[in-house]
Amino acid sequence: MVVAVPLALVSDIHGNDTALARVVAELERLGIEHVVCLGDAVQGGSQPREVLERLDALGWPVILGNADDFLLEVPTDSPEVFTEAQLERRLWTLAQLEPRHLEQIRSFVPTLDVELDGGLALRAFHGSPRSYHDVVLPETSDAQVEHLLGGSGVDLLAGGHTHTQWTRYVDGALYVNPGSVGHAYDRHDEDPQPVQVAEYAIVTGGAVEFRRVPWQSES
Repeated sequence: MVVAVPLALVSDIHGNDTALARVVAELERLGIEHVVCLGDAVQGGSQPREVLERLDALGWPVILGNADDFLLEVPTDSPEVFTEAQLERRLWTLAQLEPRHLEQIRSFVPTLDVELDGGLALRAFHGSPRSYHDVVLPETSDAQVEHLLGGSGVDLLAGGHTHTQWTRYVDGALYVNPGSVGHAYDRHDEDPQPVQVAEYAIVTGGAVEFRRVPWQSES
């Protein structure tokens, strides 16, 4: 995939179409046409069908996240222990979807390589290039980050999963996590609380701009 910059990165929409619509409006205002979604688009919120239909209309490439795959099949080897509430929410989400929506989720890809203007190469994934379950945080040790993300041979690495906006250099590549569109947290508190802010990032060459846009629930 070859795209012109700027490129927007969005992730972890989690079935929140209200928040996604605000991000789309911002991107249209900014004139940004190229976007990659880094996974966990559907499960968890009250608008899974609306999110899938918006993504289909937009034509954005979408990475397969762990919460997306959870809708297709409950894994038996997941590091996460699923609660009854999560399993019930999964059944509710599936009841909102049609077979075509499940086929759409099956079309999500594990990783995606993107060639940007200027010859820069970007690799997109959810947790890490090897697994959507891998957790990479600012406090993760250098050795573990190198283990999960090093040796990519690309200029930019884009991952989601942790709902945390942050960036650092890993083995010569700039790693970017755009945060969460649909389930952002106020992380300046010992007990992080959800906030009605949609997070995303804009990549222009080798530079990254983190952005947050407020959204208001319609309920």
